[in-house]
Amino acid sequence: MSDPHAPSTSTSQPLVTPPELEQTLTLLTSHRSVLGYMLLSRGQPVTIIRHSGVVFEGEQGKKYASAIAKMVHSVQAGLEEDDIRFMRIRTKRHEIMISPDERYLLAVLHDPATT
Repeated sequence: MSDPHAPSTSTSQPLVTPPELEQTLTLLTSHRSVLGYMLLSRGQPVTIIRHSGVVFEGEQGKKYASAIAKMVHSVQAGLEEDDIRFMRIRTKRHEIMISPDERYLLAVLHDPATT
C-alpha cells in the first residue's frame, strides 16, 4: 500500500496560479534569507506544483513535500474544529513556514541567521 502523503511527480497540466499568488512567490524569492519555497496540492497524494531553490529539487524535495503534508495533516486532525492558518517550525539551521489554504500548501524555507 502506498503512502497517501507521498508526493506525486505527475505533471499532467500546468496549474494556472492566481496573480496574487504569483506576486507573493516573486516577493518571497527576492528575500535574501529565503532558501526556497514549495507550492503543494492539498489532494491525496500531495503533488509538488512548483518549487524554487535547490534544497527542494529531486528526492530531497519529495521528502520535504511528504513531511510537510504529514505535519499539516497531523496538526489539523488534532485541532478538529479549528483550521490552521500558519505554522512555523524552527530547526537548528533553518525555519520552515507553512501557510495552508483550501487548495494549496505553501512552504517556505529560510535561514534565520541571514538578515
